[in-house]
Amino acid sequence: MRGSPDARFFETMAPVSLADLAELTGARLLQGDARATVARVAPLGFAGGDAVAFLGDRKHAAALAESEAGACFVTEALAVHANTACAVLVTPTPHAAYVAAANRLHRPRAHPVGAPAVHPDVTLEDGAVLAAGVTVGPGASIGRGSHICAGASIGPGVAIGRDCYVGPNAVVGFALIGDRVRIYAGAIVGEAGFGATAGSTGVVDVPQLGRVILQDGVTLGANSCVDRGAYDDTVIGENTKIDNLVQIAHNVVIGRNCVFAAHCGISGSVTIGDGCMFGGRVGVADHLTIGAGARVAAASGVAKNIPAGESWGGTPARPIRQWIRETAWTAAMAQRRVGRGVDE
Repeated sequence: MRGSPDARFFETMAPVSLADLAELTGARLLQGDARATVARVAPLGFAGGDAVAFLGDRKHAAALAESEAGACFVTEALAVHANTACAVLVTPTPHAAYVAAANRLHRPRAHPVGAPAVHPDVTLEDGAVLAAGVTVGPGASIGRGSHICAGASIGPGVAIGRDCYVGPNAVVGFALIGDRVRIYAGAIVGEAGFGATAGSTGVVDVPQLGRVILQDGVTLGANSCVDRGAYDDTVIGENTKIDNLVQIAHNVVIGRNCVFAAHCGISGSVTIGDGCMFGGRVGVADHLTIGAGARVAAASGVAKNIPAGESWGGTPARPIRQWIRETAWTAAMAQRRVGRGVDE
């Protein structure tokens, strides 16, 4: 976990006082000096004295007592768990207040309006090829032998290694790309992951302040999406191969030499070990762990952790021999009922 959003991708605004933060969010400053300032947002467990965090769930109350955060948004009921060094901002919607603070303190970098399509502050190694209609944002770098096809968009600060291929109309932002990576037509890397929370006026989007890291040799199929992290990184390990129309959500960490067939969907904060294989149209629920070498049959719905080396299938997914036995038994019972109906 990084201490602050990566400056290559996010601009950090001037610090804000606790008084102004309370006014911005509608929170009440219960504890702390109103003149004190915070300079960034951070998750509770990683916040330092210059950061504001939030706590909305009692099960994490112990983390608030131990946190080094300079300030924290909390509900009235959870305020008692804060240590004396942490300023307390009381609000019925701590996560939404954190969102407002994040929007005040951090802003995604953008390609300046009116700047050339390939910004002057771009580093291109010898042999890098940019086709017609490519845009490259300030601070980006593209390595030797890499080919960026027509209509592709490379965002500010993006680093692309050597001998890479970015297909037509692909979009790459908030990302660090290794060598020999292939990103096919229409793929989107680094778009904001899905995050929302309830605010006083309705549902609000949660800023996504992380990155995407594609290690050496990764292949990303056409029209697939890899979302940037909510605060930490989305990571795809060396030589992993991803088919067309696959969704990788924020904070997912995938190991080396994994294979994903088309239409897979991996929900947020899933951890996948090395050498895993996923058939087409597999769906994986959030915050799960898939052990190294695991295999998941096509069209399965995974709702539990899968131990290393096991093969699972079905919906909900379970060990494949169990799934096959249950499927066979169900088919046999159905056939027996049909037979009885005919005899009668």
